[in-house]
Amino acid sequence: MTLERLQTGLMAGIAATCLVSIFAAQLLLALAAGVYLVRLATGRARFQRLPLDAPILAFAVWTLLSASFSPDPVASHESTKKLVLFALLYVAVDSLTPERERERVMDAALLGGLVLGAGALVQYYLQGFDTLNNRPRSFQGHYMTASGLAMCVLILAASRLAFLRGPFPRPSRGDVARLGGLAIALGLLALLRAEDLFAVEAERLFVAALAVAAAWLVSSRGPWPGSSTGPALAALTLVVSGWALVISRTRNAWLGAVAGLATVILIRAPKALWLIPAGIAAILVLGPSAVVERLTLTDAASRDRYYMWQAGLDMILDKPVFGQGPGMILAVYPDYRWSEAPNPRAPHLHDNALQIAAERGLPCLIWWVWLLAEAMGSAYRELRRRPDTGAAAGLDPRWGAVAALATLVALMVAGLFEYNFGDSEILMFVLLVTALPYALRRQRAASP
Repeated sequence: MTLERLQTGLMAGIAATCLVSIFAAQLLLALAAGVYLVRLATGRARFQRLPLDAPILAFAVWTLLSASFSPDPVASHESTKKLVLFALLYVAVDSLTPERERERVMDAALLGGLVLGAGALVQYYLQGFDTLNNRPRSFQGHYMTASGLAMCVLILAASRLAFLRGPFPRPSRGDVARLGGLAIALGLLALLRAEDLFAVEAERLFVAALAVAAAWLVSSRGPWPGSSTGPALAALTLVVSGWALVISRTRNAWLGAVAGLATVILIRAPKALWLIPAGIAAILVLGPSAVVERLTLTDAASRDRYYMWQAGLDMILDKPVFGQGPGMILAVYPDYRWSEAPNPRAPHLHDNALQIAAERGLPCLIWWVWLLAEAMGSAYRELRRRPDTGAAAGLDPRWGAVAALATLVALMVAGLFEYNFGDSEILMFVLLVTALPYALRRQRAASP
């Protein structure tokens, strides 16, 4: 096996496992980054400079400066270790440049999303995770993370299907057989969890098997996967992720999903935008309790957010340059908390912009906005190109650029009410998808 194929296999493992196990995903990222460095050192790869270099560097440097001026520099510097996750962007651009590898790694991401959504459905319908205080979280530690990831996967699947050329291919026997095997494995894992019989060991084994399956999905040279595998995964994942998102009772993820899907439709078929209000109306008419009970702005969570944001503004006014320090919001919140706030403590401020400005200062917020604006602009410029030929498996190659743009839109809309940029799992998935337009541009530049 060549180093290039090894790196791509590891990237597929990251794409699948960042949706179910942050430990596995970060371990695979360390290995993939190591392989990439070896390839750079031996001249087998060339470092790709990106338009995102400057904003990422500025954001990272200011974050470290903020940590140094924090009331507890040791704890703040410990909190900045997430900055290393940005290495995923560069490894991903290198790995996803070839068209075949790009599509199959995204298939692996859809596979991980299918597992995530199916796990949430099992918890909701069979394991009692069906109340507001006990929401399904699938393989994640928190329901907010699970719903944010379901939102992102939903948009990825919708983008892939929207840019499929020609008729929808009929799933092959291999597709059906392997999806059936996945269903059996998930059922067995659920049974072991219910019986509390080797539950932890079984979950670890399942995640390891998922990583291996993702790597095989990319590296296989046999008859499977075929041209029908990606569309079949996308269609099934779209349904399962959408269903899981509805029962998650997570309003910020609902809003982000609507914004992301509207972006896909606006780009692909603007006249079909009526599908968004029609779909919302259908859900309201059906009136599922998971949705109806969340259609309020007077609940404790909504009121708490309002007072959190007031406290966040006070934090920014108090320390506008370097902020309170990364990871310091929980410690300083009692000093800024408004007396009307329902909860005495808050680990974060449930808003990306407020959180970054309060933690790291207004300059860091500017670098963050620059980063997102550059990523969205690059994706938009890429999708504006009109290729003469289609991609493999009947896909318009611009679908990756649309997926990146729509995912970033969803992240920003949902991030008005949740600090989703601070979730390592969501950040890794978003960085992976953000790499798609840059990989597409690099492929085009390398073509004769």
